[in-house]
Amino acid sequence: MARILFGKTVLSLSIVAIVSACSPQPATTDLSTDSAFATNSSANNFGTSDDATLATLFVSNPSTFARFQQTLIIPFYDLGLTAAQAQALVAQQAGENVASQLIDHNGDGSKDSLLLQLDFVAAEQKQLTISSNTERFNAQQLTKRTQAEISHKIGGEWQAEKYIGGEFKNVSELTPPPQYTDHSEWIRYEGPGIESDKVGYRIYLDWRNGFDVFGNKTGKPVLHNIGLDGYSSYHNMADWGMDLLKVGKSLGAGGFGYWDGEKVQLVSNISGHMAKVIEDGALYSALQIQYKDWQIAGKTRQLTANLAMTAGSRLVHTRLTTSEPIDNIAIGLVKLPKTTLLQGKQDIPGHSWTYLATWGEQTLTGGSDKMGMAVLFKKGTNKQITCDEHSHVAVLTPNSNELEYYFLSAWDGEPGGITTEAEFVAYLEQEIEKLTMPPRLSLKTAYSEQQKTATLTADVALDWSERLAASEMQRQTPYYAYGGWDYERQRPSKWEYTTGLQLQAYDDLLKLRPNAQWQQVLTDVIDSFITPEGDIRTYKISNYNIDSLNTGNMLLREYQRNPKPQYKQALDLLRKQLNDHPRTKEGAFWHKKIYPHQLWLDGVYMGMPFLANYSQAFEQGHAFDEVVKEFTISRAKLRDPATGLYFHAWDEARQQEWANKDTGLASQFWGRGLGWLAMALVDVLDIIPADQADLRQPLLDMTTELAAALVKVQDAQTGTWYQILDKPDATGNYLESSASSMFTYFFAKAVNNGYLDARYKATAVKAYQGLVDEFILVHPDNNISLVNTCQVAGLGFGRDGSYEYYMSEPVFRNDAKANGPFIMAGVQIAKLLGTN
Repeated sequence: MARILFGKTVLSLSIVAIVSACSPQPATTDLSTDSAFATNSSANNFGTSDDATLATLFVSNPSTFARFQQTLIIPFYDLGLTAAQAQALVAQQAGENVASQLIDHNGDGSKDSLLLQLDFVAAEQKQLTISSNTERFNAQQLTKRTQAEISHKIGGEWQAEKYIGGEFKNVSELTPPPQYTDHSEWIRYEGPGIESDKVGYRIYLDWRNGFDVFGNKTGKPVLHNIGLDGYSSYHNMADWGMDLLKVGKSLGAGGFGYWDGEKVQLVSNISGHMAKVIEDGALYSALQIQYKDWQIAGKTRQLTANLAMTAGSRLVHTRLTTSEPIDNIAIGLVKLPKTTLLQGKQDIPGHSWTYLATWGEQTLTGGSDKMGMAVLFKKGTNKQITCDEHSHVAVLTPNSNELEYYFLSAWDGEPGGITTEAEFVAYLEQEIEKLTMPPRLSLKTAYSEQQKTATLTADVALDWSERLAASEMQRQTPYYAYGGWDYERQRPSKWEYTTGLQLQAYDDLLKLRPNAQWQQVLTDVIDSFITPEGDIRTYKISNYNIDSLNTGNMLLREYQRNPKPQYKQALDLLRKQLNDHPRTKEGAFWHKKIYPHQLWLDGVYMGMPFLANYSQAFEQGHAFDEVVKEFTISRAKLRDPATGLYFHAWDEARQQEWANKDTGLASQFWGRGLGWLAMALVDVLDIIPADQADLRQPLLDMTTELAAALVKVQDAQTGTWYQILDKPDATGNYLESSASSMFTYFFAKAVNNGYLDARYKATAVKAYQGLVDEFILVHPDNNISLVNTCQVAGLGFGRDGSYEYYMSEPVFRNDAKANGPFIMAGVQIAKLLGTN
């Protein structure tokens, strides 16, 4: 069973916060200082004395195959610790130490994370404790299985571009002099090296910037013995192995450059390099290379590459950071004869990983050795697969100024090496799944639990809503303004449904906890999108995207506070979209123009509260019957009579890959999809007047039957809900925060307003307590995070709607699709419990 019953917060392994140069940086004070919880924002005095249990960690393998030497990275920040407090961290399973290392994961020169390695059988779950214990920490005896090094000669002299005499010395940092170039014989094996116990790589620190492969026959690190006697010995087979690859003018085994439309431009035209060893540990080693003043595409850019390896892995995690975004980054592999070109799946979601690879006789051994090489990247970044004279190339276009990918090599001369193309492809497919579906992590920290001890009251619920709002006011909310940066999507801010959702949550909260500064931020964000002529920046009516309407609810609230003419014109523009929006034969709105004939649960929330609000404000409720019709068609087409749950979507044309050819239905009960419908029900019931009973009754009936169905799939222990609602025991399934927050809001608001009877109060309270217990993580700066959110899920365009698809989407934190409902749920729970 892969069911996580006892964990408290599921974390994303993606811990690097990307701050774009496109992001506005307004001069603001700490927006939490006026809040009711400001007394909690003192320094973290949480103890880390020896034997203090800091956290319990539950880890689940979401795959149906074993994962050996699976690496986990737990930031100190998530453990509730400052770097100064995290000096002697150890992890144990059943009283035995787990292999671990304190690492500098972001490459800034300071330790920031605890790295762990464990073996898992298929679908296995493990429980660990993390504590501070100096004796156990110092007693760890780990075999060194990774290495990063830079070595150059001292004691000789430069003669033109060649260094004569001297001996090699390892250094932690190196800036080559201006005369250094290829074959200068000053840097040992011509650049920094990085390796695991599987394979080693060297990066030429000159104009070539090619990546080369050292085949390893020993099963342990060997870099420290390579090239000590000069520049020829490692080209011949030795006891340890040899230099396997002819790189030449290519990208080699996973290098990077720029695609100019015809060929790769190497990172050659620069003013200099600087290389650092960031980590040289038993389980994890890392290098950083800075490329100064790269002249490319008519501009001068700074480029930094961080490269890391873990024990037992062939993969090099490569993170490129540029001073400004670069389109057409080229990554790839040397193009050699006697090889087969391999490609991973392309018809997959953008967040999923895929690969470009080669297999065949591509070594310098002189025999019939086989070797595979690959670059692994997210499908959504891939613009083109192509080649030039020297390299097979994947052209990537990142959303921001950061890009991550992996490269690897697998030689059949390794101990137990991969020997056939079929084995290599199977290996790549597993590595791709491991990247696409990281382990499910559930972390219960002592620091967080200390702040969750108060009995749930109205004020406690509002405090949690306010704390998340304050944290987001620092992390994201002001940057939703036009010209800002959407950190979750890594792109410039747009007129998005998520913006409206988060702002509406603030607006609900501010009715009970007024904050003039925050209220002004909401106004500023909305106002930034509305032109003096009443157009909406970044919005195109011709897209007929029903998601675009949700932020209209917040625009209407702003108009009612400040009736600017341009606000009314913008609202009319959104209303016009629904007049012309394409529909199914029975009159349900298509989700988007690019999703023809499709009714999605998501769209009911995106469009119907806005239509009802607009019609109430400006049309005397003329469109209420149209609003109700959308719900009744949704019930008729999407509800499963056996469970009372709703399928995610329906294709009237029965043409989509995900649609059942007989019914047109998607196959899964996706939590957040049904959460959208649940919130839409109680929000629209707020708008249609009580004296229009004929219109209200279908919605009330749907509310009652949906409540009964949701209680049946509510997790009995935690009170929350799973990503796929009816499959709690399926491998990889997890308790999900956005759906759980939406259902909590639904139950609490429905009881508050009399749409459900009082017996559901207990359901709402249990669900809310579960939200706090399961998904809130308190950090040492007293900001909080809401974790375990499915970042996005849709259908079509590579998304096949299978159970495996919903498991493959990234698990995120601090996503507006969960933040907004969590804040709103706290407001409704406060009303349910009685506010002061």
